[in-house]
Amino acid sequence: MLTSTIALMREHGVAGASLDAVLAHSRTPRGSVYHYFPGGRNEMIIDATRAAGDFIASVIEQTDHTDPRRAFGRFVDLWKQVLTDSDFRAGCPILAVAVDGGRDLPGAMDLTREIFTAWQDKISARLTANGMPDERARRLATLAIAAIEGAVILCRVQRSADPLDDVAEELSPLFT
Repeated sequence: MLTSTIALMREHGVAGASLDAVLAHSRTPRGSVYHYFPGGRNEMIIDATRAAGDFIASVIEQTDHTDPRRAFGRFVDLWKQVLTDSDFRAGCPILAVAVDGGRDLPGAMDLTREIFTAWQDKISARLTANGMPDERARRLATLAIAAIEGAVILCRVQRSADPLDDVAEELSPLFT
């Protein structure tokens, strides 16, 4: 159910991850929702958001630690793959919660802030481990996340990976 919730949030936003939609997508009986998620849809959305955030954090951690440019390129490639595999329908589930689910879900904005901060911290740590000053590493991590998230949106709208390629081309030299 979490995988289905994430997939629906990526393509349709939080509103598209209704209980009925998740049950249909996951082919799960209705009773399973309340067994695994006693808090209902809100708990399911929060748990899916956390799982998606943790997955992306693990991708950041698994990238090449010795070459920040290569690590950034792999992260861009991951998003390009997600976009092309979904025919440009899938975006970032964390952004979906931040944009259209945060007000209605208790704890959602705190969770998205925690996830984005964790990503920034992981990227910044990789940069400082390779000799970049702390403050510059923090700013570059912020820029990278903001640019990639924005590029993913533009890719979906344009139905092209060109915005991600543009971001990679312009930001990659900054990671030296």
